[in-house]
Amino acid sequence: MGNPAQLNLSTSCPPAASPVSGWAARRELKLARKALALAGDPGLVLDLPCGTGRFWPLLAGKPSRVVIAADDSLDALERALGAHGGEVLARVRPLHTELARIELSDNAVDSIFCMDGLQQLEDPARRLALLREFYRVSRDTLIVALWREPPHKAAAARLRGEAEAQFRQAGFKIEARLDLLALWSMARVYLLRKP
Repeated sequence: MGNPAQLNLSTSCPPAASPVSGWAARRELKLARKALALAGDPGLVLDLPCGTGRFWPLLAGKPSRVVIAADDSLDALERALGAHGGEVLARVRPLHTELARIELSDNAVDSIFCMDGLQQLEDPARRLALLREFYRVSRDTLIVALWREPPHKAAAARLRGEAEAQFRQAGFKIEARLDLLALWSMARVYLLRKP
């Protein structure tokens, strides 16, 4: 399915075409905020892929936090930077990088925030390659969302199981599972921690 180093996840959804809308978007922000708190409110966060920067106001909401906004699309980075201003941009450092070869050193950031990227990779080998790269770059945690809703609950449970096995295979420990709406939706935000 191609070289895992050439992942293109710049198709992150713009705010209007987000995988969630209305109350679900508010719930998604609440879950992201809770995951950040459970991660210890990290001071240096890599938002990858950042897409349109729709989470930047949340990520930049902590005055001492620096956000490295990374994407493999220079166009997406430029659009995101143009869509925000003021205090948000004061805390954002753009990074144009290949997603499976993040141009940061080992243990470079406190946490990686990946709300739109992992679920777009259907090939398990590419997903695992990206998770291993996240493990290399993160000093402590990974916050990752799985929003895709398979047509059947059994398929969703299987996909969750596969994802969780890959988290462990990459070296992470699952610290928290935050459901969009328990018993109704299979959408979930995970907080993963390096042991």
